[in-house]
Amino acid sequence: MIVGLIVACEVAFWVLLAAGLAFRYVFGMPRVGLALLLCEPLLELVLFVVTAVDLRGGAEPDWKHGLAAVYIGFTVGLGHSTMRWADARFAHRFAGGPPPVRPPKYGTARAVHEWKVAGRWILAAVVAMTLLQAAIWYVGGEGGTDSLRAWQQRMVWLIGINVIIAASYTLFPKRER
Repeated sequence: MIVGLIVACEVAFWVLLAAGLAFRYVFGMPRVGLALLLCEPLLELVLFVVTAVDLRGGAEPDWKHGLAAVYIGFTVGLGHSTMRWADARFAHRFAGGPPPVRPPKYGTARAVHEWKVAGRWILAAVVAMTLLQAAIWYVGGEGGTDSLRAWQQRMVWLIGINVIIAASYTLFPKRER
């Protein structure tokens, strides 16, 4: 049930995003578009509540509950930037807006960009780790929480990988030819 809900939340995220932007730019109804875009956090709230109810109902914590926490974390950390990315492209394509700004390719500007990207991924991982820890406390630490702890370890790896990538652009900046 949890996996199906995660898939439904992901599909609903993109449907709400597309509908919100369509109403905003194509149909000229920015308030309706904004209302649809503001419904996005409700998806995570529903997933969070259903996961908590499932755990409280006696379900053994497993990878599905961990995946739900990770999905929520990623939406918190990356959802806003994804919406900004889509909004810029939609505005350009359908509303005569300026072309989307491309990330810098070289030097310090590229390093700063990579640190911002890493920051969003780190935020996503920290939120996920926090939710995972809350789930561990919620069901009791002595229960079968190994799968939730495994997700926490994956998030630590994700943080490490993003720091290494951003640091590499800082220490070895790409130079213009």
